Amino acid sequence: MFIITLLCFSILGIQIIYLLLFLLGFAKVKTGTQPTHPVSIIVCAHDEESNLRELIPLLLAQDHPEFEIIVVEDRCNDGTYDYLLEMTATCKQLKMVRVVHKPEHINGKKYGLTLGIKAARHEWLLFTDADCRPVGNQWVKQMTSNYDENTQIVLGFSPYTKQPGWLNAFIRFESIVAGIQMISLANLGNPYMGIGRNLAYTKSIFLTHKGFNNHLTITGGDDDLFVNRVATAKNTRVSIGAEAITWSHPKESWREFLHQKLRHLSVGKKYRAVDKIILSLFSLTWMLTWFFVVPAMGFTLSLYGMAALIITRWILQIILIKKTTHKLGIGFEVWKTPFLDFIFSFYYLVTGLRALVVKRIQWKN
Repeated sequence: MFIITLLCFSILGIQIIYLLLFLLGFAKVKTGTQPTHPVSIIVCAHDEESNLRELIPLLLAQDHPEFEIIVVEDRCNDGTYDYLLEMTATCKQLKMVRVVHKPEHINGKKYGLTLGIKAARHEWLLFTDADCRPVGNQWVKQMTSNYDENTQIVLGFSPYTKQPGWLNAFIRFESIVAGIQMISLANLGNPYMGIGRNLAYTKSIFLTHKGFNNHLTITGGDDDLFVNRVATAKNTRVSIGAEAITWSHPKESWREFLHQKLRHLSVGKKYRAVDKIILSLFSLTWMLTWFFVVPAMGFTLSLYGMAALIITRWILQIILIKKTTHKLGIGFEVWKTPFLDFIFSFYYLVTGLRALVVKRIQWKN
């Protein structure tokens, strides 16, 4: 019973330490003082005509003194090419880069992004996806002004839109948890990933580090693997706030969502060793809270002490999520946290185990 009690206290203690560190990370948000710089906005699109018809006007309406929009038309089968041809003829800020044939040994999206980056006129590059939407006309300005002279990477957040149902609540909860880890660890001096739907970095850091060369054949990783390899405490900042986010459309079935997250988690196997340890310990103790601590509570020497730690963990989770969503300028039903906490353990168990053994996951074409 002593060993079980010690293990339970250790698991909950680690969880509480992580949550306190994440709260500290959000308290250390840095504010840049540099004015906005010229920027090239890059979007890689495969069969995204309907999304581009919504996104491009929002990008053209951005309140920023100097920017261009580069859309990479990646072997589209719909009307994307015709739409872009029409738009580029009348809009000087918009440029189209075409991918007609892709080299066999290179991932399609990474190849398209590389062509877009090489075609960019400006040093600062800002990325989003065709199915994302900037929250307003200040997005570009917010993402390109929050840094100092040493900054080469700016991390942004991209939440999912709210819809009815528990699947949507869980998707938003999972993205908030991932955002908390990304933002807090970056602010604490250990940037380890970025979200390609809202990410900025310089053209020079991309070219200096030979772009995606280390993981050209891997599906995914054009955002997090690149950031994981080149980001440091000195060259990375985070831009958070209601005007700095891009909204994404969530998956509408568990199957689609789990496939998407499996791709993300499988890429995590390529992270730096220290990042894998930090993230794995957090996920493992989260799962063990439900799969070991809760079932073992009746066999411990301090049932009330264990219950107090579990309640403390829930309180810290709620405070952290409330504080995070407030700073990010998004809403969330924090009363759902204990229920989603339980579902999250099963989610990580299922997707985490599959991500360890999966070898290759398909993106688009």
